[in-house]
Amino acid sequence: MPDALPDVSQALTMAKRESIKLRRVDGDRNRLQSTDSLELWYDSHRGDSSIYARLGRMRYTGVLLHADNALEVDAQLDSHLTRILQVENADGLSIARTLADQTTLELPSLIVSASEPQLLAEATNLGAGTCLRAYVDDAPSLHAAVEQATEYDFLAIRFRDPTNIPLELVIASLQATDTVVVKEVDDEREIDDVVVALGVMEVGAEGVLYSPTTHARLDELKGRLDDALQPHIEIRTGVITRTRPVGMGYRSCVDLATLFSDTEGLLVGSTSQGGILCCPEVFFLPYMELRPFRVNAGAVHSYVYGFEDRTDYMTELKAGSSVMVVDQSGKARRAVVGRMKTEVRPLRLIEAEFGPGEAVNVLMQDDWHVRIFSDEAKPLNITELEPGDRVLGHVASPGRHVGIKVDEHIVET
Repeated sequence: MPDALPDVSQALTMAKRESIKLRRVDGDRNRLQSTDSLELWYDSHRGDSSIYARLGRMRYTGVLLHADNALEVDAQLDSHLTRILQVENADGLSIARTLADQTTLELPSLIVSASEPQLLAEATNLGAGTCLRAYVDDAPSLHAAVEQATEYDFLAIRFRDPTNIPLELVIASLQATDTVVVKEVDDEREIDDVVVALGVMEVGAEGVLYSPTTHARLDELKGRLDDALQPHIEIRTGVITRTRPVGMGYRSCVDLATLFSDTEGLLVGSTSQGGILCCPEVFFLPYMELRPFRVNAGAVHSYVYGFEDRTDYMTELKAGSSVMVVDQSGKARRAVVGRMKTEVRPLRLIEAEFGPGEAVNVLMQDDWHVRIFSDEAKPLNITELEPGDRVLGHVASPGRHVGIKVDEHIVET
């Protein structure tokens, strides 16, 4: 039996990259569990150094190494990428030992991948994570893969047939376990298969092993995943019910360290029940230059909607804060606040109804150049709003405490 690898064990317990953590399962074994939503692995037998150099800047989380290239490729990889070592026999475990000797606490953990349970048992004794490699071409091989997979951290599974039904059966069988399912996609032309397998179309694997050999294919993958995995928030059409001047008050402009498109804005509201999609200063104004980084966003008490169903009061935002930029279809992206600009200005109350009992309101600077989005994603000058005008916004169930959604009965007017 090979000697234990204390360096690997120490790295596993003390220095995980942020997307990997250890859990004790059934009191007798360390398991790795992804805290990211996806695992995306690359097989180093398919690429070259120019490909490896890009993986750390893509959505890739790990690289599959082999006995004949492990040390060479390892030296070319970004530190945050997980190393998955494919082991075919006992000699391969010596490569694991060498990799572990070179591992520092800043590097990720080592996972040993094999199709033989005995090799994976030895890898567990060494302190490494484990991945079962399986090939499924009929019902018996499918059931065998599922039965064995529960003993390991990952199941990397390849299917003979193009249908996703076997994958769905595997996912359903392992959903109550800690085993992460990684589907192998051999044909680099099958980017659709990658997108489907990662759950974008509700199939739901937790990972994919996919290895394009050209930069063009890698770029295509990045574009497809960036688009498909972009966060969304529900944007609905509401109808203006009332608008009127209400007097003087403090309002803030939110200046971001990004540039808005002409269909993006910020969701701002006076209550926790929702917000109106407010326009950035990207549209023509006859007396001033465009400020495509700015939203004249409303009175200082207002909620500004962010990610993870969180909100911030306007007064809580400052340089370095994070907000959610949203377009008319609900696609959302994170942006950083560069400056908050707060001044006393005349204010106007705007109220809209999105459904029975779903009233949303906002106070904004009472000036012609301040705008919100129409239902066609066109700018509406707020001083020209009339009851019946259709606008874009978001509706939420009411009730928040320090910006976090809480379940309680609350009435805000």
